[in-house]
Amino acid sequence: MARVDVHPNEWLGHPGLVRETYARLTAEGILLASLNEHGRLNPMTIGWCTFGAIWGRPMCVVLVRPSRHTYTCIERTGDFTVNVLPEALGQVPDYCGTVSGRSMDKLRHLELDTLPSKHISSSGIACANIVLECKVVHRNDAQEAAFPEEILASYYPGGDFHRVYFGQVLGVSVDEAFLAGVR
Repeated sequence: MARVDVHPNEWLGHPGLVRETYARLTAEGILLASLNEHGRLNPMTIGWCTFGAIWGRPMCVVLVRPSRHTYTCIERTGDFTVNVLPEALGQVPDYCGTVSGRSMDKLRHLELDTLPSKHISSSGIACANIVLECKVVHRNDAQEAAFPEEILASYYPGGDFHRVYFGQVLGVSVDEAFLAGVR
C-alpha cells in the first residue's frame, strides 16, 4: 500500500478527506492510538473528536476518560495518532472499543501492522486510509460545574470526566489509491 504525505493544512482544506474522516467518526468510530509503557501501539475507538484551526495551527481535539488505558499512554508520550480505517474494516473499531489494551495487544489479535510516524513517537495503523500525527500542545479537564444537567445525566452519571487533548496535527499520511478516489 503506497502512501502520500499531505500537509496538515491541505488535509483540513480537502473536502473529501475531511468528509471521509467525519463519516467514519460518526458511523463506526475512528481509532485514537498511542504507545503503551511497553512501546506497543494501543488503539481506542472514539466517536467524539473535532478538527480545525486553533492558535493558528491545524488541530485535532479528542476526549479521553482517565479510566481508559489510552489516557495513561497519551499522558506518557504526549502524542497520539488518529486513524481512519476503510469502511470494510468496520468491525475493528467495534473490537477496539470493547477490549482494553491493559490486558490485550489489540493490534496483534487483529493482525494489523503499525505505520511508523515521521513527527511523533506513536505509530499509526498501516491499513488506515488516513493517519493524523498529533502532538499534545494543551490539555484540559472537563469540569462538572460547566455542564448542563442533561449532559451530566447522559454522559457522566458516575463522574469519570474526560480530559480534553488538543493535538497539533504535524503530519498526515493518506493511502495513495484512496486519495485518488476522493474529491
